[in-house]
Amino acid sequence: MRVLLVEDDEPVAESLRRGLKRYGFEVEWVTTGAAALAHPGPYDVVLLDLGLPDTDGLDVCKALRGRGDIPIIVISARSDETDRVVGLELGADDYVSKPFGVREVIARIRAVMRRARPRTPQEAGGGADRYGARLTVDRKAARVHVDGEEIALAPKEYDLLSFLTEEPGALMSREQIMEAVWDANWFGPTKTLDVHVAALRRKLAGVVTVEAVRGVGFRLEIVNSAPEGNGTTP
Repeated sequence: MRVLLVEDDEPVAESLRRGLKRYGFEVEWVTTGAAALAHPGPYDVVLLDLGLPDTDGLDVCKALRGRGDIPIIVISARSDETDRVVGLELGADDYVSKPFGVREVIARIRAVMRRARPRTPQEAGGGADRYGARLTVDRKAARVHVDGEEIALAPKEYDLLSFLTEEPGALMSREQIMEAVWDANWFGPTKTLDVHVAALRRKLAGVVTVEAVRGVGFRLEIVNSAPEGNGTTP
């Protein structure tokens, strides 16, 4: 995935570039609004700082949105609600306040990309991704198999598993999960997340573990062992 990063703070930009590249993203970095608007592309998503040296990032956001539907995620030290509202009204797809972690930015990129377009078979590894010795997630067909047998999951159970298996072992906050699996504008209780996690634990016992990290969120781990009596190697 190709990212256009518009950020004049060099330490922030370098940290983001290194982090995104570790996860396989291609990053083009520019430091001004003029350079962002002049960039020929192509790119799949824009990470846009508002505090640019030559123009207000909100004007850049408006101009970019006027050119097309490429997702725009604002990254800014401005945490005021008014700036958030204005940014979203001008066409931004999401808003991340500084300081932030690279994993949070990646989770938000993936969330807006899922909303913008479905995964292609090429992105989904031909449709089926294998995790450990037993679990297969077919994102093209939205099906899950354990030891070759399909597991019946409710739609949101599947979405939750699909999201958490994008980065096995990564700690995802409740807010990141709710935005990615339910909706960026979800305002209801997050108890529904606990219910769906409990369902995954029950249906995929011995295949994955979903660890709850108190006050933060959840971490999914793959159980890398075959069932008893099965000669399959991990």
